[in-house]
Amino acid sequence: MASESPRRRHVVAMPYPGRGHINPMLNLAGHLTTRGLLVTAVVTEEWLGLLASAPSPPPPGVRLRSVPNVIPSEHGRAGDFSGFLDAVNTKLEEPFESLLDSLDPPPDAIIADTYMPWTVAVGERRRLPVYSLWTMPASLFSLLYGFEEIFGGDPADPEEIDKKLDQQVKGLNLGDVNSIITSDRPLKWALESFIWVRRAQGVLFTSVYELEPRIMDSLKTKLSCPLYTVGPCIPYLSLKDKPGNSDYMQWLDSQPPNSVLYLSLGSFLSVSSGQMDEIVTGLHASGIRFLWVARGDASRVQAMTGGSGMVVQWCDQLKVLCHPSIGGFFTHCGWNSTVECVFAGLPMLAFPLFWDQQTNSRLIVNEWRIGLNVKEEIGAGYLVGGESIAKVAKRLMDLEGLESKEMRRRAIELREVVRGAVEEGGSSYCNISAFVEYVRGSDFS
Repeated sequence: MASESPRRRHVVAMPYPGRGHINPMLNLAGHLTTRGLLVTAVVTEEWLGLLASAPSPPPPGVRLRSVPNVIPSEHGRAGDFSGFLDAVNTKLEEPFESLLDSLDPPPDAIIADTYMPWTVAVGERRRLPVYSLWTMPASLFSLLYGFEEIFGGDPADPEEIDKKLDQQVKGLNLGDVNSIITSDRPLKWALESFIWVRRAQGVLFTSVYELEPRIMDSLKTKLSCPLYTVGPCIPYLSLKDKPGNSDYMQWLDSQPPNSVLYLSLGSFLSVSSGQMDEIVTGLHASGIRFLWVARGDASRVQAMTGGSGMVVQWCDQLKVLCHPSIGGFFTHCGWNSTVECVFAGLPMLAFPLFWDQQTNSRLIVNEWRIGLNVKEEIGAGYLVGGESIAKVAKRLMDLEGLESKEMRRRAIELREVVRGAVEEGGSSYCNISAFVEYVRGSDFS
């Protein structure tokens, strides 16, 4: 009689309830299912509905389950971000643990966003290993992990802090992390997360080892658990799918190569209406073709910009970035957008807004040297003027300029590095395989 095949290991994925965290978790879950793991992703009822109606569905094979809407709505979280953070950290634990009791088969392990620290306590109570997923650059993980060492001096010496910050990210200084160290409630919960991450069974990074090798090597000497770089956790597998017959793709098909500047400033925090007007003014003055994802402001922005570009409320960002007509990306420097642009091999105009985005901007501009900082010239009222925006956009999109040519050459080099990492034998491919084997081989009894 043939022996029964071993049961598939069942991993429960618990993302932080925000698009920039849910998407990479689901993309990673998709890879894990193709390697033989059973993955159940847990989201709120609201997010279950949002994912069901999204133009791009979750990866096939990933099971979705929901917990009640015990936290504020996704649509209002930017208005009371502190209240949202408090709810995520105090109200989700109980319904999540109750859901675990109803899953069939029972879970063998948990992968949870680092910003969901209570999941480690749930795992310890239930004798389940918990693996932490960090959905931002490893550089910021290192910064927060060593926060006390960097900022704990009494009195704090700005020059010494700048020296330590520069060791984390080339060119990073105290001014760059001001939005982090002055964000009282977000910083409180972030540092709480880093107390618990020390008790996780492993940490997965949505970065690519070759993008941050020095940081990853340093972290491996500081953490006692296994570390895996498994990025980029973006939907690159779906690039093979035929794009839909959308107006914006048809418009891009009609444009010359590398002639269009793509703009998207994220789905969470956005710029003020005054700054939006300056960006519109600058683009109009530059004469550059553009495709702009403006969501709720799409009709107003289109009316202001006239016929020099196209404004949409949503697009398939990775497919757009990989379109031959796109020549650059005006970005808020969210980590997912950053690595998508690196995957596409394009230079960037960095316009960071909050938290990790300044760190990402420094990686783009100073470390990788594939972009320009739009905020180099800040005028009165902390607005970047339209004239400055037009000037920097022209520098980026000048295909004959030496500066632009050098950035594009380096961007293509990085593209090949990142794409090589996800191919068989590449660093991320091997790390995903190693993690799956680690989960399969662990004794969960």
